[in-house]
Amino acid sequence: MALSMRLSRGGSKKRPYYKIVVADARAPRDGKFIERIGSYNPQLPKDSAERMIIDAERAKHWLAAGAQPSDRVARFLDIAGVKERKVKSNPNKGEPGAKAKERVEMAAQKAAEAVEAAAAAEAEAAEAAAAAEAAAAEAAAADAAAAEAAAAAPEGMAALLTPEGFDADKVAEMINGSELSAVQKTVLTGAVSAVKENPALLEATLARIKEAMGM
Repeated sequence: MALSMRLSRGGSKKRPYYKIVVADARAPRDGKFIERIGSYNPQLPKDSAERMIIDAERAKHWLAAGAQPSDRVARFLDIAGVKERKVKSNPNKGEPGAKAKERVEMAAQKAAEAVEAAAAAEAEAAEAAAAAEAAAAEAAAADAAAAEAAAAAPEGMAALLTPEGFDADKVAEMINGSELSAVQKTVLTGAVSAVKENPALLEATLARIKEAMGM
């Protein structure tokens, strides 16, 4: 029969009291035991002689009989000078378990992904800002060109509406691109076409065009 030298709990809730017993290793912790060889009362002060009591002679007897002390009882035997307790070496004590390591790795991975996502978002924002700036510059250039063209348009238009600078095709194109009504455009382009056949109508046609366009 395998023997165990261990603690057997007694006392009330939150006020434990332990018996140091020799029992069958297969028996329940607080079940039947072969012999009681001491007691342990954690309620007493640590410097109290009554806190831990052990019968050294009976402890030696049962140790010789092959009883294996639990870790706590082995500490008591060491304190009582019955049997020196071997100091356990656990180099992995305090090292995180596999799941803890996995959680740390997952947290590190998420942090790296967050940093990468933030960097990507920042780069995308910078790219969008550059694109917006380029679009704004392009729009400004287009507006400037349009303004320049608009400023130059009256001068060019005025040059076309002179006997020296008259070009029937360009004048007709200018009339069709103006804000005149469709009827006015038809009448004036017809008059321009008539000038091609009868140059004598040029002065009167130019006057009609200028009047219609408010020049």
